[in-house]
Amino acid sequence: MRFETLAVHAGGEPDPGNGAMAPPIHLATTFRHGPAGEREAGYEYQREGNPTQDRLEAMLAALEGGAAALATGSGMAAMSVLLDSLPAGARVLIPDDCYTGLRVLAHEFLPQRGVSAALVDMADLDAVAAAARGGVALVWAETPSNPQLKVADIAALARIAHDAGALLTCDNTFATPALQQPLALGADVVMHSTTKYFGGHSDCMGGALVFARRDAFFEAVAHRRHLTGGILSPFNAWLTLRGARSLPARMAWHCRNARALAVFLEGQPAVEVVHYPGLASHPRHAVAAAQMRDFGGMLSVRIRGGREAALRVASRLKLFTNATSLGGCESLVEHRASVEGATPFSPQDLLRVSVGLEHPDDLVADWAQALGDGPASSAG
Repeated sequence: MRFETLAVHAGGEPDPGNGAMAPPIHLATTFRHGPAGEREAGYEYQREGNPTQDRLEAMLAALEGGAAALATGSGMAAMSVLLDSLPAGARVLIPDDCYTGLRVLAHEFLPQRGVSAALVDMADLDAVAAAARGGVALVWAETPSNPQLKVADIAALARIAHDAGALLTCDNTFATPALQQPLALGADVVMHSTTKYFGGHSDCMGGALVFARRDAFFEAVAHRRHLTGGILSPFNAWLTLRGARSLPARMAWHCRNARALAVFLEGQPAVEVVHYPGLASHPRHAVAAAQMRDFGGMLSVRIRGGREAALRVASRLKLFTNATSLGGCESLVEHRASVEGATPFSPQDLLRVSVGLEHPDDLVADWAQALGDGPASSAG
């Protein structure tokens, strides 16, 4: 079954009781059981499992080609429950360019559990292999990365991780399974912030882990999620199920718009560089083309003139709203360094761009007026 068909039908079976085509929402926090705890219908308590969550997890596993999935209350909850399931003394490798929350989690919280983390450029396979030789339990890839759109070779990272006796986890939030399926390339776990493209409308928070195998590690993570309570609410699970049915169509439009904007921006004198894997100028374009069906709706740009020039451009955009998050219908722009806390990692001249579903000509025109006729540093 092709992906577009799967997205419509996985987890979307008509209700067996009444034939309803839209999946029902089961809001119950508790379910009737027998006097000795017999689960009459397979459920006991919402935190342990519920019918709406089960539908979503079946859909997520099907779309990523996995054996099982776990839905969580946010992308950070997914990261946390996975990394917290590693034993004390474990060592993990994380990308040098990655979501800020992962970096903070790895360097502030994991050490409290006796787990250490090292930053590595995941595009440099020799560096990853050298770091893995020091002993590693898990390699974390983020491709394309947030916010500099670095691209890592998933299949090569899987070989390095497995040779070292480690697992490979891939954050597939930017690409989604509509464009890239890491499990088919050798990854062991895929992570998503379903808040983004799966939900698709900036109105439901969630996260997910999809596992290549229903093994002891999966069971350990599932047990930790149950006990620590980082589950997804039934209503947000339902919204995510609804959003996923249009995921392939929306991603095609996001990709089309992002490509048009990236090509335009690459030719602007006020722009130092455009980070977009779909451009031939991207240093890892060939790798992206080999493992992705298309190149996504995210890009970032570095503006000539530094921080103040970048902020000036962001303030002049009209269709692109200055806001956090990504993957919704509306286009967003964000000066990442300004929202990364006291010790920002992103370059001060960088703007991260989530390209929405508007007409591409309008999006290009908005950037044209924001950039002006010359370098942004000379704009009034």
